[in-house]
Amino acid sequence: MTGETTVPTAGRIHGRSTQRKALRELLDALPRHGGQLLLAGEPGLGRTALLRWAARSFRAGPVLHLGPGPYVSAHSTAEQLLDTLRAAAAATPVLVCVDDAHLWDAPARTALGRAARRLRTADRVGLLLSVATDRPVDPEFARLPVVHLDPLSPSRAAALLDDVTDGAAAPVVREQLLAEAEGNPALLVTLVRRLSPAELRGHRPLPHPLADASALAEAAGGAPNGPSAHARDLLLTVAAAGQAADGTDVEAGLVHDALRRLRPAPAPDPRAEPLPEQLVLADDRLRFRSPLVRRTVHATAAPQRRRAVHRALADVLEGGGHRLTGLLHRSWSLGGGPESAPGSADRLAAVAADRLAAAADGTLPASHRLRATAYARAAELTADGARRAERYTAAAEQALLAGRPDRARPLLAAARDPAVPAAVRGRAELVRGVTELRDGPVGDAHQSLLLAASLLAADAPADAAAAALAAADAAWAAGDLSACLATLAPEPPYRTENPAPGTGGPAEARGPAAGTAAVIHDHRVGMRALLEGRLDRAGTPLGQVVERGRTEQRPETLLRAAAAALLLGDVDAARSGGARALAAARQLGSDALVPRALEYLAYAELRAGRHPQARTHAEEGLRTALRAGQRNTAAHHRAVLALAASIEEEPDVVARHVTAALDTARRHGLAQAAALAQWAAARADLGRGRPFDAADRLGLLVLPGPGRGHFAVWRLAVPCFVEAAVLAGRHEDARAVLTDFADWAAFGADPQAAAQLARCHALLAPAEHADGLYRRALDRHDEAGGDFERARTALLYGKWLRRRRRPREARDRLGTALAGFERCGAGVWAAQARDELRALGAAPQGTGAAAPTRLGGLTPQQLRIARHVAEGATNREVALALAVSTRTVDYHLRKVFALLGVRSRLELARLVGEAEQAQEVQGAREARRAGHHEKTGAQH
Repeated sequence: MTGETTVPTAGRIHGRSTQRKALRELLDALPRHGGQLLLAGEPGLGRTALLRWAARSFRAGPVLHLGPGPYVSAHSTAEQLLDTLRAAAAATPVLVCVDDAHLWDAPARTALGRAARRLRTADRVGLLLSVATDRPVDPEFARLPVVHLDPLSPSRAAALLDDVTDGAAAPVVREQLLAEAEGNPALLVTLVRRLSPAELRGHRPLPHPLADASALAEAAGGAPNGPSAHARDLLLTVAAAGQAADGTDVEAGLVHDALRRLRPAPAPDPRAEPLPEQLVLADDRLRFRSPLVRRTVHATAAPQRRRAVHRALADVLEGGGHRLTGLLHRSWSLGGGPESAPGSADRLAAVAADRLAAAADGTLPASHRLRATAYARAAELTADGARRAERYTAAAEQALLAGRPDRARPLLAAARDPAVPAAVRGRAELVRGVTELRDGPVGDAHQSLLLAASLLAADAPADAAAAALAAADAAWAAGDLSACLATLAPEPPYRTENPAPGTGGPAEARGPAAGTAAVIHDHRVGMRALLEGRLDRAGTPLGQVVERGRTEQRPETLLRAAAAALLLGDVDAARSGGARALAAARQLGSDALVPRALEYLAYAELRAGRHPQARTHAEEGLRTALRAGQRNTAAHHRAVLALAASIEEEPDVVARHVTAALDTARRHGLAQAAALAQWAAARADLGRGRPFDAADRLGLLVLPGPGRGHFAVWRLAVPCFVEAAVLAGRHEDARAVLTDFADWAAFGADPQAAAQLARCHALLAPAEHADGLYRRALDRHDEAGGDFERARTALLYGKWLRRRRRPREARDRLGTALAGFERCGAGVWAAQARDELRALGAAPQGTGAAAPTRLGGLTPQQLRIARHVAEGATNREVALALAVSTRTVDYHLRKVFALLGVRSRLELARLVGEAEQAQEVQGAREARRAGHHEKTGAQH
C-alpha cells in the first residue's frame, strides 16, 4: 500500500431504526419513570455508537457514563451502586450509560446487574448497558430487557460505505468491501481506512486477502485466545472446519477426530470438556457465538498451525468419504497461491486446483455454497489466466444459485481479464447479466447480456441464445419495447452441444441441451410475435413451451413454461407450471430460483383472481428474495402484495408495499414493477371511493402518449381507469382507451378482458343499452371465472339498477356482489356493496355486517355520505361516487352534522372512526359468543 484513506466519522447511524425506537421510548419516559435496556451484539455492530446517540439525544437531565473507577470499584456492592445511581437522579432524571459491561470484573458485573434490577420506576434512572455476544451474557444482565443488534443489511451497509467514502469507491472495490465486511460496520470502516486512495478508486489492485488478520482483529477488539493449548486448538479447528461448512455450525465429532490427529496425545472430547466461552455446543454441533470472531481466530492463527489443522480435517473427511470438503481442506493446507509457491509447490497447487474443479462440477453431492467455495479456491491456485477466469466465473455462478449475489460480484471482478478467450469472457458476462437482472439496474443487465450473446456466438451458440433471451427479459422488465423486439430478432441456427462441466453459463442456460435450446427458440419466437400483435404466430411456439413444461423437471424450463402460459392467458397452466417450478427449486435447494418461482406463481394466482393465494405466495417470495439478495424480485413481490391488499381494507399496507416497490423500481429501472405498484395504489383509491385520485394515477399509465405505462401492464389497468374516469366525469378519456382495449380483448391473452370490455361499454352507454351490456358482461364472467371481477361488475350493475329505481333487481345484484367480495376477501369492495344495500333499505347479511353504533340514527344515504367525507372526499367527489348532485350531498351533510352534533369534517372523521372500531369489537365479541354457543351445543 502507498498510504491510508482518511475515513470521516459516519454522519448518521445506518440501519438501526428498531434499536433507536426502543432507546427513544426509554428516553421519552425518563421524566416520568426510570427503566433499563441492554444492547447486545457481536463486536463491531455499533453498540457504542448507539449509546453515544442516546447520550446526545437525552435533554431532560445529565448523562452519566459509568465504568470501573471513580464510581464503581471491584469491592462495590449492589447497595452502594444503587445509592450512587439514586443520588445522581435526586434532582432531575439521569441517563446512565455503561458500555462494554461484559469487560467489568465478575464482582462489579454482579453488583451492576443486581442494582439494575432493583432500580424502581420512581427512581427516574435510565440505565443503558451494552455487552458483546461473542461470549455468554452474564446471568445478571440477561434478565434485563434486551435489544439485539444484527449485521447491517446489504443496502444499509452500502449506505454506510458511501457515507464514509463520499461515494469515492469504484464499483468493483465497493462490491468487494461489502462482501468482505458481511454487514459488520466496524470491519467495513476498518477495511476502507486501510486502503490507499488509489486502491479505493480502483487504480491499483486490492490487497489479498482484503480482510487480513490485523483488520479482523482490530474490528473484533483483539485476537481471541483460549486459556490452554487444547482450547486454542479447539477454537482453531472449529474455525477452520467452518470454512467449508454450509451453515454456522460444524459436527463436534469431526472436530474431535481432527484434534486426535492433530495431537499425538489423546485429545479431550469437546462434547465432554468445558468449552471456551466463544463456542456453543447444541445437538452435537459446535459454532462460534460471533462470525467475526470465528474469522478472526482463523486469520490470526500461526500459518503452520492453521495448515496443520486443515490437514487433519482433510484426513478425517477424505477417510469418511467426503471428497469435496476433504479436497478443500487439503488445498488450504498447502498455504499460498501459485505466485508464492515455486517449484514443487507450484505443481502441488495445480494438481489441487484441478482436483477441486473436477469435484465441484456436479458429480458429487454438494450445496451451491460449497461448490462456490471450491471453485473459488481452485481459481486461486490456478496459474493459467483463461482457466482461472473460468473457475472464478463458475464460482460466481454457484454463489448466485446459493442466493449470494454479493459474493458473486467480487468473484466476477476477479474473473475479468481482457486476454482470455471471448467464450470465457462471454460466460462471465452472462453470469454478471443474470446477477444484475435479479439485483441491479436492468439496463446494465441488458447490456451485459447482449455482450455475452455476442461473445458466445461463435463458440457456444446455445449459451448465446440463452443470453439473448435473458437480455429480452431485462428489456421487458425495463419496459423498453423497441429494445425487447430488437433483442428477440430471429437468431441464426445454433448447435445444441453441452458446455464442458464447470465452464458453462448460469444454470438457467444449462441442462439437456436439445430440450433447453428448443424451449429458448420457441419462447423467443412466441414473445416476438406477441409483442408485434400477431397472436396467430405467437400461440403455437408459446404453446409448445407450455406443453414441454408439463413433462419437465428442471425449474428453469418450468419457469419458462409458466411465463409462456401467462403470455397466452392460460392462468391454470401458469399456476401449475409455477407450482411445479417451486417444488423443483426447493428440491434442488436453490435459494436463487425459489423467489422467482414464487414470483411467477403469485402473478398467476393474481391473474386468476385468487388474491389471498397470491398474497401468501408473494409474502414467502418477498422473504426469500430478500434473503437471496434479489431486490428486483423483491420489488415484484411487493407489487403483487400491494395489488392483493388493494382489494382489502388495508390502505396502510398498500401504501407501504407501493412505496417499497417504487423505491427499488425507480433506482433499477423496473418499469413493470413500477406500473403494477401504481395500479395497486389507484385500485385502492377506487375501492375506497376516491375516483378522482384513481383516475389521475391511472391516466398516467393507460392514456396514449409517450408516458404510457409498461406495455404488458397498462391494458390490465384499463377497466379500473374507465370506472374511475366515468365516476370522475372524464368520459372522453375513458372512451379514448377502449379501442386499444377492444383489440386486446379480441387478442384472447386475458380471459377476463371480454367481460371487462362489456362492463366498460356499459358504464359509458345510454340507459337503453347499458342493461344488456351488463348482462353480457356477467355472462362472459361466468365463462372466464374469477370472483372478484364478476363481483365488481355485479356491484356496478346493482348501482345502475338502484339509480333506475329497480330495487328488487338491484338488491339481487348487490347481494351477489357482496357474496363474491366476501368470498375472495375484498373487504373494501364488500363495504361498498353493503352501503348500496343499506341505501335500498336492505340489511346485508354478510360476515362484515355492521352492528348498531352511534351512527345508527342516520339514514342509509346519510351514512354513506358520512363515510366518504370521513375518508377525506370533497362534496363533489362524494356526489360523483354516489351518482347524486352536489346539492343533495350538501343537504344530507348538514343533516349529518346536526344529528351527530359535530361542527367540522375532522370531528366527523373521528366519530366515524370510533364507531367503526366499536363495530369491529362488537363483531369480534359476537364471533366469540357464537363459537362458545357452538362448542356448548356440541358438548350437550
